[in-house]
Amino acid sequence: MKKSGSSSIALLLAALFALPAPALPAGAASTRSRAHRTVRYPGVPTFADSTSADDATYDDPKVRAAAVAALGRYNGAVVAVDPNSGRILTVVNQKLAFGDGYIPCSTIKPTIALAALEENVITPDTMLNVGRRKYMNLTEAMARSNNEFFEQLGTRLGFETVSRYGRLLGFGELAGYNLPEEHPGSFPTTPPAHGGVARMSSYGEGIQVTPLQLAAVAAAFANGGTLYYLQYPRGKEEMESFAPRVKRELNIGPILPEIREGMLAAVLYGTGKSSYDRGGDELPIGKTGTCDDHTTPSKIGWFITYADETHPKIALAVLLRGNTRRVKGPTAAQVAGLLYRRLREQNYFAANKSSVTISAGN
Repeated sequence: MKKSGSSSIALLLAALFALPAPALPAGAASTRSRAHRTVRYPGVPTFADSTSADDATYDDPKVRAAAVAALGRYNGAVVAVDPNSGRILTVVNQKLAFGDGYIPCSTIKPTIALAALEENVITPDTMLNVGRRKYMNLTEAMARSNNEFFEQLGTRLGFETVSRYGRLLGFGELAGYNLPEEHPGSFPTTPPAHGGVARMSSYGEGIQVTPLQLAAVAAAFANGGTLYYLQYPRGKEEMESFAPRVKRELNIGPILPEIREGMLAAVLYGTGKSSYDRGGDELPIGKTGTCDDHTTPSKIGWFITYADETHPKIALAVLLRGNTRRVKGPTAAQVAGLLYRRLREQNYFAANKSSVTISAGN
């Protein structure tokens, strides 16, 4: 299953990995055990005022209002970007969004899927045994966020290959351009002690990512494979002189339809179904993530997403933190769904159709 663009990716990876890898800080992230035991973190509240320290002077007012309303009382952050330029539309809870980062949980799975397809480890139709008399293909595994499926992919790929693709998509490096308060997260230089590359491929063990990095990845999936520097114009002059800045072309267009199919299935009937706004025509796609982060420590819920599927106008990363069972990926997906509904009610999508139409070939 040789795909076009493979040689370009190989050259890009070779150039990228000529650079020294970022060091993993002491106390790498760890997640809950395979028994999925419930852990409560009394020091991290589920609810908080997530906007009190923000400066939203130059945010898109419609997107900002929708994001704040959707997040509500939850302790978390929302980063919204224009997927066709990399311009940040709003950052709710800027202190959290620009901070050190958090374990990505299952939002690492689209990256692993991308690596497995590009490296010919699987095809879209490959069925893997994920339990007694139970088999799944990639779309179903993405929709259900099946850990066993992605642990098998990680084991087959190996640590070095998983690392290449993680760094290719921007993990472990700054996502923004000229954002002095941003932190780069971290990416491990050796397999995590807990679970190795398998656990790294299902939960993101050992990785720390920021909402900005995940928003940039969601935007690249939306626009066909361009990883933009995220820019946050602050001031009239910066807004008037804004121009997109490309970090790198990923050359993943031929593979993206298979990734999008799994993320669409997650929204239609899987773990991200609470993001689906059934009152509108705008169809989002996305991927949830849920796990315990013992480094922080806290429970973590993620959702990365963009809308709509064929005319992408906005890409999001939603992060929730706390100490109760409400903090999970499906709840983060619900936040995104509320944001989409508010924007749809204000005719945001109808008035701002993107000039880029996503199809199976780009």
